[in-house]
Amino acid sequence: MDTLESRWNRLSPHATVHGPDDAERRPVALLFHGCGGVQPHLADYAAEATRAGWRSVIVDSYAPRGWSRAYGLSLVCTGTRFWGFERAGDVLATIYGMEQRPDVDTSRVVLAGWSHGGWAIMDLMTMALESPAEARIGGAGPGLLDGVSGLFLNYPYVGFGTRAAKRDWRYRPKVLGVAARRDHLGAPKLHEAAYARARASGCAVETVVVEGTHAFDQPQEGLLMVTPMRRDEGLFRENVARFGGFLGAV
Repeated sequence: MDTLESRWNRLSPHATVHGPDDAERRPVALLFHGCGGVQPHLADYAAEATRAGWRSVIVDSYAPRGWSRAYGLSLVCTGTRFWGFERAGDVLATIYGMEQRPDVDTSRVVLAGWSHGGWAIMDLMTMALESPAEARIGGAGPGLLDGVSGLFLNYPYVGFGTRAAKRDWRYRPKVLGVAARRDHLGAPKLHEAAYARARASGCAVETVVVEGTHAFDQPQEGLLMVTPMRRDEGLFRENVARFGGFLGAV
């Protein structure tokens, strides 16, 4: 089983840090991709974080494992491999990695997730972190999440196998959840069930329902034409601005 250090050593060569070109100690947003892997739209969110004066990190969970985009689409997107609770270890290891940087203020951390990345973050919120088995990583404790002040969740997967609506949330960051009206993986009411559990646990939660599909901000590839998912440029730009506003509010 990985430790925080060994997992970060694997992730760090594939984690892209963005932010102002200085050595100032700044807050950080950690960006976790969907089951299709890192896509170009995440760079727009990272650029928005830079404009807000934040550092940000786009974390590739596939490359360190030797997985291709095709592997992710065929096995991770179908739920065959790598469930949210397992990927939560990547979130913890990235926070640990940021603690090693003098130019990052880990008392001000926002976790941002898209689809599968949102699943991992929401599952993490339900973990006591009393056992390495919870997130499949050693050396993590609840104190590692003390600086997590916000979650920005974009159409997170909230269906079969997720924990956010079934277990108490143990941490209380400010939450902004973005759901899509035509999300074929989970109607807004499923998202609301998860956020109701967060509110009951003491989180301040705001939700937004956009008139789009799952992955409304991702590039419209030929492969997507055979799925219900459609990119909406207007909703994408609105959501990038929404992310910047959330960082400012946090």
